[in-house]
Amino acid sequence: MNESLKKKIESDFKTSVEILEKNRWTTTVKKDQVLDVLRFLRNKGFDHLALISCVDWIKEGEFELIYILSSYLAGKERLHLILKTRISRKKPEFETIIPIFENAEPYEREIHELFGINFNGHPRLEHLLLDRDYEIPPFRKDFDTRKYVKETFESIKPVEEEK
Repeated sequence: MNESLKKKIESDFKTSVEILEKNRWTTTVKKDQVLDVLRFLRNKGFDHLALISCVDWIKEGEFELIYILSSYLAGKERLHLILKTRISRKKPEFETIIPIFENAEPYEREIHELFGINFNGHPRLEHLLLDRDYEIPPFRKDFDTRKYVKETFESIKPVEEEK
């Protein structure tokens, strides 16, 4: 089953699947293929979206979205698949995957808040972790942490010890 699944992914989506370990695979697809690949994998028993993550490749001008899926088919070996794609940093937008995996909702909100990626079709891209907006989202590599600390905390007066 696993070898035929690997070949099917590679032939249908014109990509390669790298086997990192016996039960852990990775593949990188074009951004316009992600929804189709996720639907295909969902139909093949990858019914658990474990995580969505993001990497800021600032020098390349791209973000990398990483989807980690697991297959927990009864009586079969567990298989984890890491699906990656890249999108532009200049216009960081991507389609929501909530219609495929409902539990994507908080992951997309977190990535929106921390990296500034808009997920088109997401029902509520609002604050999840932070209490305010930032000029540059705080997980981007061009976010100036030192400037933020100086502006935020230098104006706070120190607490004096009581005697």
